Amino acid sequence: MARVAIVGTGPTGIYTFFNLIQTDPSHHITLFERGEKAGIGLPYSPEAASKSMLANIASIEIPPIEATYLDWLKGQPDAKLRAYGLDRAELDDRQFTPRLLLGEYFRDQLLSLLDRHRARTEVLETTEVTDVIARNDALFLRAAEREFGPFDRVILATGHVFPDADEATRSYFPSPWSGLIQAEVPPVSVGIMGTSLSSIDAAMAVANQHGRFRRHGEELTFEPATEGLHLTLMSWSGVLPEADFWCPIPYEPLQVMTDDAVAQCAAQADPLDRVFALLQEEIAQADPAYADRIGLATLTADTFGDAYFAAREAQDPFRWARRNLEEVEHNKAHQITVPWRYALLRMHEKVETLVPHLGDADRKRFDGGLKKVFVDNYAAVPSESIRRLLALRDAGLLSVLALGEDYELKREPDRTVIHAKGKTHVFPVFIDARGQKPMESRDMPFPSLRRALMGSKQDIPELDADFALVGVPDYDRHAHLAAIPYLMHDRPFVQGITASAEIGATIARGISQAVGDRAAQGGRRSSAPVVATG
Repeated sequence: MARVAIVGTGPTGIYTFFNLIQTDPSHHITLFERGEKAGIGLPYSPEAASKSMLANIASIEIPPIEATYLDWLKGQPDAKLRAYGLDRAELDDRQFTPRLLLGEYFRDQLLSLLDRHRARTEVLETTEVTDVIARNDALFLRAAEREFGPFDRVILATGHVFPDADEATRSYFPSPWSGLIQAEVPPVSVGIMGTSLSSIDAAMAVANQHGRFRRHGEELTFEPATEGLHLTLMSWSGVLPEADFWCPIPYEPLQVMTDDAVAQCAAQADPLDRVFALLQEEIAQADPAYADRIGLATLTADTFGDAYFAAREAQDPFRWARRNLEEVEHNKAHQITVPWRYALLRMHEKVETLVPHLGDADRKRFDGGLKKVFVDNYAAVPSESIRRLLALRDAGLLSVLALGEDYELKREPDRTVIHAKGKTHVFPVFIDARGQKPMESRDMPFPSLRRALMGSKQDIPELDADFALVGVPDYDRHAHLAAIPYLMHDRPFVQGITASAEIGATIARGISQAVGDRAAQGGRRSSAPVVATG
């Protein structure tokens, strides 16, 4: 057996726990959660979400734990479903539900797992780990004045990292999760940096303080209860996300961009251009009309993004959103797949495996081009989110601002001022909703581990295939880094619940393989329990 600590009990921690006990129930596992309730995860918690905020994933895509998300929903009381705006008769596996419900699902799954495996598992809530210490060929965790250990493996599943609420002011929120949900925002001009689902969530958090959405059949409207509120979503291009589209799940195999084909690209001198050639051929086979329409055969990895966004950037964003919503809803009703969209959706994970093999110049090209296309495609938002944006627009309360790349932003004590394209925009309240940024070794919150990483000259933590740290004395193969911000350098699309499930399964396989190898070599694994001292 192995003595394992999991730091963080959001989806990544839960899927890791689930897979560990599936592969080998003899492990002794201790889970650490700094919050009051384990199993919820920041994006799905009452501190970071409200009932109006939708999860961007449906049951059909969520890897089941003890039960599927849909089965769990069907087991909830009618009153609870109604409180979240859900009707039991309309529940289905492609439905987008409030994020808070998803948090409750994960907590229930964790508690069920703990109950079934209570002999060898425990969870410590309101226990914030502040350091990871290597000693005597094992790891120990520091929390407050106590030390826990020894552990053979420590899995850092600490999730996203956003500024704390105490960094927010009455006029500035460094993220939508920095106290915005609890804040009282006055009815003024509110600027929101970003146009993704996080930005839409921020807009909904503010709008719901100053009015309410009303549904009349298929029509959604917004009725203001105050005067003076105006919301502005902004980004370089001013393009809104598109609505989530219907496609077959599980994904059908790609015809051209196979694993072997991408691996061959990685072995060549010009991997980015070679993988783009695969993309061209894949789309041309799947949707020749679209390929002809954008002149795909004449494009490069550097110009494809411009052609992809050209039509949307040329139109009013709300007019485009309305047409896109109509198209998506028609396609869902008739189960129609748009081939080029589906091809891009299936290709982004293939292309991600190439990213670690890109040189600095190609990585810069990728980030400025293909990456934006793939993110736009897979980060399509629930149709209801688009309906809400359109309702706010129709009420005269929402606009979109295209900043361009040369804008200037200045934070002042009581306002934020932006200069863009020769105009000045003043926002008494400003919310930065651009999402998670990649983090480096110097950002590691555990001082002993941070010193070891920096001492090993690892500006970005080096990880094995099972996310174990390598090349870090005393931590090598003992610590697994499953925290999303530290994985984004080499895995730019490592977001969401499916990624959490994949990470958890990979770590569990790695640990079980290592334990098995040690046992086969006659190694001795102590069965001493985890203890707290101090």
